[in-house]
Amino acid sequence: MAEQLWKGRFSKAVDSRVNDFNSSIRFDQRMIAQDMRGSGVHAAMLAKQGIISEKDCEDILSGLASIADDLASGALEIDPNAEDVHTFVEQTLTARIGDAGKRLHTGRSRNDQVALDIRLTLRDYSHTLQAYIVELIKVICRKAAENTTAVMPGYTHLQRAQPITFGHALMAYASMLLRDLQRFEDATARMDAQCPLGSGALAGTTYPLDRQFTAEKLGFAAPCANSLDGVSDRDFCIELANAISICMMHLSRLSEEIILWCSWEFKFIELDDAFTTGSSIMPQKKNPDVTELIRGKTGRVYGDLNTLLVMMKGIPLAYNKDMQEDKEAIFDAVDTLELCLKTVTPMLDTMKTLPANMRRAAAKGFINATDCADYLTKKGMPFRDAYKLTGCMVSDCIAKDKTLEELTLDEFKGYSALFENDIYDAIDLIKCCEGRTSYGGPSEASVNNQIRLAMDQLAAWEANNA
Repeated sequence: MAEQLWKGRFSKAVDSRVNDFNSSIRFDQRMIAQDMRGSGVHAAMLAKQGIISEKDCEDILSGLASIADDLASGALEIDPNAEDVHTFVEQTLTARIGDAGKRLHTGRSRNDQVALDIRLTLRDYSHTLQAYIVELIKVICRKAAENTTAVMPGYTHLQRAQPITFGHALMAYASMLLRDLQRFEDATARMDAQCPLGSGALAGTTYPLDRQFTAEKLGFAAPCANSLDGVSDRDFCIELANAISICMMHLSRLSEEIILWCSWEFKFIELDDAFTTGSSIMPQKKNPDVTELIRGKTGRVYGDLNTLLVMMKGIPLAYNKDMQEDKEAIFDAVDTLELCLKTVTPMLDTMKTLPANMRRAAAKGFINATDCADYLTKKGMPFRDAYKLTGCMVSDCIAKDKTLEELTLDEFKGYSALFENDIYDAIDLIKCCEGRTSYGGPSEASVNNQIRLAMDQLAAWEANNA
């Protein structure tokens, strides 16, 4: 085990089992780039304030750069026996540059150091996840544009309800993901609002730090206003985990639809062979494993969010070791969403749609019954009477294995003299969709407008993140 930074107070070696239990290097080593970035800015501030010499600062920055280079080339490996990433960096730096490395920690604690590192790390991860969400929305919009006239049943209670198009259905998920994108942006903005560096262990320091300098150099709006909150706040972890959980929920809903759509009972789509698996015993099987795993992994991410909430709910001020548990939970949530986004996007991109099957299901579902009732209402029949009569017509059609479109005009007139030849236009499935011209509806023009609005939002995101 590498030497502990805090060993001076103790006269007896810590039990090796405690060392193993206490160590976080296994999972916090992924913050090493952010740790060294924060250390570099901290060193520059110390020199600016005259707390350390310019020579010490130069040596520290040079040493940190050499560590980064050696890690990148493979010449240096992170010591798995180090207590944490902060200890590894400081001890490696001191071994390379001598006493200047020991001066780096002046005016800070590992408490404000780790609070900074995880903010910087999650900020980077949030931007990465946002980029993956943007790519998924682009694919959804592209697929929607290809299917603006592919009529399919819209469902309530998983029962065929009213006619929509496949493009309209896809754009519902684009809308969900656009909200997700906004949630990530909002969470990241709050993450960027306050810099904890300089809060010390909990009560700041007697050194004349310039916290505004470090905050600005690290991309934060301001220093944390309260040092106790600075080291004990993990709201930003919870908020990001919440955004990830909601996004996973949307992916899970989409996955459930895809599982249904590619089943033989629906057969609205067919997934590419590269994104399905087979059975070890049933040669006919083509399983949507990707979407099933996304459903399962959604529960896992919910568990990560719950871990963070429960971890924080009873902690007194300020830092407590419980908070070491934040990283594994939030990193797992980040990694899981990233993996799902990277897999579901090409799966959707290569997905084949089967509009004829969608159209057949729409016709058999009597989803134009509302339009038939509306037709009668426009002719003067009270809606409740039109509703009841249309219900009787549907019941008769089911008994005769017919659709409303297959009834003759005489059969229509047998139900009401109000029916004329224009009934066929009124219940034509494509015209039913096109007739729903209300904002946000399934008409081709409306879906194209939804696509345009979504792409405009994506363009704005890309401009802001160029």
